[in-house]
Amino acid sequence: MKEETPAARPTAAQRHPEGTHNDHSPVAVGPGLLQFGDVIAVARGGALVFIPEDAERGIVASRKIIEELANDVRPHYGVSTGFGALATVQIPPEKRAQLQRSLIRSHAAGAGQEVEREVVRALMLLRLNTLASGRTGVRLETVQAYVRVLNAGITPVVHEYGSLGCSGDLSPLAHCALAVMGEGQVRDASGALRDASEALEEAGITPIVLAEKEGLALINGTDGMLGMLILALDDLDRLLRIADIAAAGSVEALLGTDSVFAADLQELRPHPGQAKSAANMSRILADSGLIARRVSGEFTRVQDAYSLRCSPQVHGAARDTVAHAAQVARIELGSTVDNPVVTRDGRVESNGNFHGAPVGYVLDFLAIAVADVASISERRTDRFLDTARNHGLPPFLAADPGLDSGLMIAQYTAAGIVSELKRLAAPASVDSIPSSAMQEDHVSMGWAAARKLRKSVDGLSRVLAIELLASTRALDFRAVDGSAGAPGAATTAVHALLRQKIARPNTDEFLSPTITSATEYVQSGAILDAVEGAIGALS
Repeated sequence: MKEETPAARPTAAQRHPEGTHNDHSPVAVGPGLLQFGDVIAVARGGALVFIPEDAERGIVASRKIIEELANDVRPHYGVSTGFGALATVQIPPEKRAQLQRSLIRSHAAGAGQEVEREVVRALMLLRLNTLASGRTGVRLETVQAYVRVLNAGITPVVHEYGSLGCSGDLSPLAHCALAVMGEGQVRDASGALRDASEALEEAGITPIVLAEKEGLALINGTDGMLGMLILALDDLDRLLRIADIAAAGSVEALLGTDSVFAADLQELRPHPGQAKSAANMSRILADSGLIARRVSGEFTRVQDAYSLRCSPQVHGAARDTVAHAAQVARIELGSTVDNPVVTRDGRVESNGNFHGAPVGYVLDFLAIAVADVASISERRTDRFLDTARNHGLPPFLAADPGLDSGLMIAQYTAAGIVSELKRLAAPASVDSIPSSAMQEDHVSMGWAAARKLRKSVDGLSRVLAIELLASTRALDFRAVDGSAGAPGAATTAVHALLRQKIARPNTDEFLSPTITSATEYVQSGAILDAVEGAIGALS
């Protein structure tokens, strides 16, 4: 086996001064240090992590308390007893290492598809964050093993099913702990499936042998659901700005009016998210020659359909939901979630902080908001295809209607996704189911809420992509007609970006790759970059 090297400890000068990190800046993990951007940098960008010296001292101090209790004649949960409904069983000292090992092996009971790498890295980082709090009683070498596994790019294989969200995300976290013990399977830095023992040896990492309390400390947290919440917040920060871009582009290509987005109208109902969305749409449309504006002596449309006119109200409500979810996530990120915990005055106490209800609720709330933003987007797309509502555009935006079907079935795809998102908006957090011989008789289902939100966010990106396909295609027809005017700088930038891979309207061709290309522009953030490059940053 290779000689094990100490975990990297960057100097203060190597760290970002404001506490946020890019893909190459090491992330400090300890009480009060971890921020959303750090989680994204580690989960998605592969940033390295380290434990500061003051956090290490706290870890060592709390471990001494656990070691003292290990010799106590009184029972202490997780130290000298069994777990869950078996907490009444006293475990003799010579079997306590086996107790911890058996806990991890038995709880690594996941089933189904592999969970995405970014999710596993996020949940491992968040568990490390709790371990570094000095409140769990684990040994410093156990914490350092998690640091080394993350920094080596080793990702334990975690399965989609297995967590009830209480006592935390037990099974997913147990699969991670199992890998750090040198058992089970992992993906190495290249993505290859490997036995954990081989991958650890190749990286020079010594598998851990768990001591009293450690097995429980490694699995008793809400880290999986919180990790997926933070990842979703990162996605939605981008997607809700793209939703404003898509809505404004549809208003423009449908020759609508921007008067309804005026700031003084938003002040009459001062929801902060609504004001931001309306301001974004106003900026995008400010220089457009396609917008219907009131001119003396001319009759113009005074108001548009709800899906155009009410976009800031829907997008804004989603923004406010995201803001509420982010506040919950910030509290959770600064919490120590374990049972039992070592208190500041040295007590070891059982508690219920592992219950995932706070996180589960906002995950479900976000799924509702995502479904509605996608729903109004699909309704805007549909308007482009109907000659009774599209103000002079050809049926289904077809180059040769009848011979060609244009975007007819692209709208079917969007509608099918929206229908699925409505089903995914049904809350998971109300569906408690008892477990562990009725000891754990009310659970959060937060993991399930997080899994369905990830699918919802993906669906939203595809629905927005199809709307952008429709609006940019409509601009091509407007340009041929020549009578409507020129689009604004923002919409022109989006049109130019899509035309890099997507052809102008012509005889029907294989449509699925076109939708895929548009979706990639949305998911990568290229759409947002193009608009902000043209008119500046959006709210």
